[in-house]
Amino acid sequence: MPPAEVLLAFLAAAAIYAYVPGPAMLYASAQTLARGRRAGLMAALGIHLGGYAHVIAASLGLSVLFEAVPPLYLAVKLAGAAYLVWLGLRMMFQREAVSGAVQEASGRRAFLQSVTVEVLNPKTAIFFLAFLPQFTDAAAAFPLWLQLLLLGTAVNLMFTSADLVCVGLAGAITRRLSRAGRLRAWAGRIGGTLLIGLGARLALQRG
Repeated sequence: MPPAEVLLAFLAAAAIYAYVPGPAMLYASAQTLARGRRAGLMAALGIHLGGYAHVIAASLGLSVLFEAVPPLYLAVKLAGAAYLVWLGLRMMFQREAVSGAVQEASGRRAFLQSVTVEVLNPKTAIFFLAFLPQFTDAAAAFPLWLQLLLLGTAVNLMFTSADLVCVGLAGAITRRLSRAGRLRAWAGRIGGTLLIGLGARLALQRG
């Protein structure tokens, strides 16, 4: 593995990237606001597992395809953006309780949706492709692909820890809103609006 000072720089940089508010944090918060804490936790888990698709792709060099084939990058980006907007619209107009069996179903749905959202986010693939190689060492005992895999796993775990903090904060808000039915309905609209905004941001963002 890289020298200790390089690893420390890697951890510091990863922590900065992880805890600066970003789309994954907003997404997990939106799921929590609209569907409750369980759905938020399942969303964070889905984002985490979906992130491993990009970690593995980066370690195998597959993420280079997005840079080599711009139409592929654009197609995946637009598909991910459209999916986020669709989820946001459903969240805004679908009235859903947050207790009992319905809450459990919402958690499963949030998990599956979150895996899909993360896999369809080419920005994550490009991030890993650009960020991880800076901290590898060609002279290390571990092969390059394994270094990328280990570093990517560490980054993914750090990003998930930040998402969980946001879920906890949003969960505290939903507990208060659950005592007032009208406010609870507004939470779903706010969550849906956040997802639509994230979809629009992804679609319009250059590169």
